[in-house]
Amino acid sequence: MAKKTTENQEESPNAEEGEAPEMQTSGGEDAVQEPEEPAREETPLEQAERERDEYLGNWHRARADYQNLKRRTFDDVQGAVGRERTALLQEMLTILDFLDMALATPVEHPEAKNLKTGVQMTRDQLMALLERHRVAAMETEEGGFDHDLHQAVSTVETTDVEPGQIVEVMRRGFTIAGDVLRYAQVRVAAEPTAEPQAEPQAEPQPEADTASGEDAEEGGD
Repeated sequence: MAKKTTENQEESPNAEEGEAPEMQTSGGEDAVQEPEEPAREETPLEQAERERDEYLGNWHRARADYQNLKRRTFDDVQGAVGRERTALLQEMLTILDFLDMALATPVEHPEAKNLKTGVQMTRDQLMALLERHRVAAMETEEGGFDHDLHQAVSTVETTDVEPGQIVEVMRRGFTIAGDVLRYAQVRVAAEPTAEPQAEPQAEPQPEADTASGEDAEEGGD
């Protein structure tokens, strides 16, 4: 028993000696990892350059946003002004139509002729005002129908002109700077429709023949 105990005691130091190299190996792995360097503080010059770049970028973005806002605001204002101007000019064209209707009325009395002269002067002044705003009348007395310039109010079946040609101008059209301000209302020629042919009716037999036939039958009886 004493011998076995001595052997166990001798093995224990050997086991401890065998574990020692493992501890040394573990310590060697820790030694390979390099310690992290502390973050370097930003110098005053670097901080100033960074802030400069941030301020400059923000200024460029703000300037671009302001330019976009300025352009959109200008377009909105111009569009609103253009719409109101178009509506006003269209109402003035209605007044021009009434003046033309008054001038087309024949007059014979001297006072009526003087009044007609005043109406003509008023009409000329109104037309001059429209021309200063680049308003011009369309030439629609002749020619074919154009969807971009004309508005057909009715069609006329005729063989005097080709289908699709303007027969009569009901209301003149006007343009402003080349764009349509008011469409011309016209009547357009159309091809006449063929009339359906009436079916021939059977001629009725004379009553005399019918009566003679009845008498013949009675005689036979």
